Amino acid sequence: MKVMVLVKATPETEAGEMPTEQEIRAMGAYNEQLVQAGIMLAGEGLHPTSRARRVAFGAQAPWVIDGPFAETRELVCGFWLWQVRSLDEATEWLTRAPFGPGSVVELRPILSAEDFGEAFTPELQAQEQRLREQIGTAD
Repeated sequence: MKVMVLVKATPETEAGEMPTEQEIRAMGAYNEQLVQAGIMLAGEGLHPTSRARRVAFGAQAPWVIDGPFAETRELVCGFWLWQVRSLDEATEWLTRAPFGPGSVVELRPILSAEDFGEAFTPELQAQEQRLREQIGTAD
């Protein structure tokens, strides 16, 4: 199963504070373990929302909202994409991450074809497969 690992923002990350060399080294070592175990498919840090935009959709034309955004506990400052056997395995790996006190990280299983049921017709599945092959993420 694939899981998205969402690292929640803090007041420090939203202020644009960058990690120390020691923190970067610790995270690099952790990422190396994930890659060597075949777990990590992708991972990146994100700029603070002062450099972000949201596009809101409603009955009228979409509208743009420039950051920063107020609710820090609802924001994401980084992510990983992992391939694991179970949510329990992902949880075990996450407990080894070098985060400090106050950090919150969310694990979210990614939907699979089976989750969509009959609405995901063979034609739509074939389209999805073609797109995955074009971007190089075919399973």
